[in-house]
Amino acid sequence: MIQFLIKRLVGLVFVVIGVTFITFIMGYFAPGDPIHTLLGQHFNMRLYLQLKHAYGLDLPWYQQYFNFLVRLLHFDFGLSFTQQDRDVWDILKGGVPVSFELGFWAIFIQMAVGIPLGVFSALKANTWLDTTNMGIMLFLYAIPVFVLAVVVQVIIVWIDQHTGGTWPVSSWGTPWQYTWNDLQFKIAPILVFAVAGLAYIARLARTSTLEILRQDYIRTARAKGLVERIVIYRHALRNALIPLVTVFGFTLGLIVTGSFFIEQIFNIPGIAQITITSVNSRDYPVIQATTVILAVAVVIGNLISDILYTVVDPRIKIH
Repeated sequence: MIQFLIKRLVGLVFVVIGVTFITFIMGYFAPGDPIHTLLGQHFNMRLYLQLKHAYGLDLPWYQQYFNFLVRLLHFDFGLSFTQQDRDVWDILKGGVPVSFELGFWAIFIQMAVGIPLGVFSALKANTWLDTTNMGIMLFLYAIPVFVLAVVVQVIIVWIDQHTGGTWPVSSWGTPWQYTWNDLQFKIAPILVFAVAGLAYIARLARTSTLEILRQDYIRTARAKGLVERIVIYRHALRNALIPLVTVFGFTLGLIVTGSFFIEQIFNIPGIAQITITSVNSRDYPVIQATTVILAVAVVIGNLISDILYTVVDPRIKIH
């Protein structure tokens, strides 16, 4: 296990180097000048040259990239181009917990509800219960998340108008606090974010469970007279979870940055708004920081997924 973790950590280093290099080169050769944009109508050549030197933008590209990697080793993403003398992490630290909270609860709902629904449909395969359940899941999966978000907002506004309620349709409560006032802000975006993934998880769980139930060892277990509950939960479900563990690892990797549409539509102060604003203003240090966060999250998500394989099926060994 230790050897495996060391290999993955070494791989993480190369992933970060590759991602940061591509991001840096794209930003370096992108049209426009962030310092010129920063000065705007107050452009002054002397001040322009001073700022370029202060940000190190007058250095060769390889020197700029090397300096960025050195700062990254100290968990320093540098200074923002558009918000003078403000650290990039200072800009991001308010948005990352919000995005992480939104993604965490959405994924929790997807797994906690989607897997039982899929297994239930597999056990009731080709009955009206299975057909109804999978029909609803297919309908939810087919609706784009941004369309569903707008529809939910319209419904909330309509209910507020006809009941005199004040249920909010935008913003976010205090991160990781769950008073009633906080929950009013969080419930709708979390459920919307969870719906599409929940439908996918449910259909995948059904397909995987059906495939396992057709295996010879399941027939043998039933022929030996084992209780059906033991056959399902001890022998079938564990093997059926392996494809779901793969999806869980990938989804976990995108937990911070996978909710851009939701954050924009519900006006949630997460990392999405920060990233989009940075792209529009060519604030490359912030863009590079969010890219690094995504790359690290994906690698860690896949690492957790690999470890979970051994929990679900002890026959799988990590090398």
